[in-house]
Amino acid sequence: MRKVYVIGTACTPFGKHEDKSFQDLARWAYGDLLLDCGLDAQGARLIEQAWFGNCGMGQWGQGGIRGQVAFTPLVEEGLFPERVPMINVEGGCATASFAFHGAWKDVLSGQAEVSLAIGVEKLVSRDDPGRTAAIFATGIDQLDRQKWLDYYAAAGAQAGKPFETGPGRTVFMDTYAMQAAWHMRAYGTTQRQIAVGASKNHHHGSLNPKAQYRFELTVDEVLADREISFPLTRAMCSPLGDGASAALLCSQDALAHFPREVQARAVLVRTSQLSGGKYRKLDEPGLSRIAADKAYARTGLKPAEMHLAEVHDATSFCEIYQLEMLRLCAEGQGGRFVESGATALGGRLPVNVSGGLVSKGHPVGATGLSMVYEVCQQLRGEAGARQVKGASLGLIENGGGVMGFDEAACAIHILEKSS
Repeated sequence: MRKVYVIGTACTPFGKHEDKSFQDLARWAYGDLLLDCGLDAQGARLIEQAWFGNCGMGQWGQGGIRGQVAFTPLVEEGLFPERVPMINVEGGCATASFAFHGAWKDVLSGQAEVSLAIGVEKLVSRDDPGRTAAIFATGIDQLDRQKWLDYYAAAGAQAGKPFETGPGRTVFMDTYAMQAAWHMRAYGTTQRQIAVGASKNHHHGSLNPKAQYRFELTVDEVLADREISFPLTRAMCSPLGDGASAALLCSQDALAHFPREVQARAVLVRTSQLSGGKYRKLDEPGLSRIAADKAYARTGLKPAEMHLAEVHDATSFCEIYQLEMLRLCAEGQGGRFVESGATALGGRLPVNVSGGLVSKGHPVGATGLSMVYEVCQQLRGEAGARQVKGASLGLIENGGGVMGFDEAACAIHILEKSS
């Protein structure tokens, strides 16, 4: 099987970039990517294929050919090669991970020697706040709303937390809260354990210059923050923001065309695996278990061999749940595992050392590639104050959209430090 490498990564700071357009954000991430892999405009001609991830441009008036529009100025200025095919990707919050998966398969299959993945998102819209709500509404079934209303009504009775809708509420946070309530009832998970995870990730985020939130919060401060939907407080939930991230992937043969210092920093993609969601039972494993098991089987690696993980903590309960689904701790023990300090920087398995979505931020179409950026920084030994010592294997889990208590789609990547 062909080897596929990440040879360059980039991530803009996440936050409220109201002065930046989609084209500005794409230019920012792409320019930083070229710098990271030592390419100028001439060298960029090695790129044969591109995958552009985005969820929200349609709400700003650009429903189709999003990547082509975002990259038009770069092509006209000679910074991005002409005639390169660009595939537009949308997978909810997993959008950028799907772009990465497409670039990986390009190289793995031999269809391209060098392929680009980029994710760009704008969620902040003060002039028209309805845009933000409209973007998130695309992540759940709008053709048969009654199906999920009935599902959540029945699940709420099992979870001991009735499903509620109304002004000032969000379906996504309410359903995460229902899952957390069920987990608390089934396994004894506590609100404080969720708060420990949030506090831990705010500490990690304070060490990350790319993070949207760079402040620390104690466990008690997390618990005292404004309630969103019990047991979740605001500090346990990811913020709205803008940003872009990117990765350049290449084959082993193509790697020889890059400067030696770039070759030395290349990161091997051990695998990239996907799974799809369904309306599952509350006690049934989620779709990330399926994708993770595929990833372990394809690589021959075991969960215990991972040195760090970036998981999709749209809420801090999600981290607890995903640790179990990824077999990084025993089922039902995620809360206790986090509370033990095992997932903190310096712990047995550091998780979300980027700050995670709750601190780093979550511009949905860019999130998955920001996880790739973080793990590559770690495996290269370039993460500074948040560096995980001796890291050589990193796991990424990114879910997108909502289908009952599953996401609609999930991606798992395993990256390895090159020898």
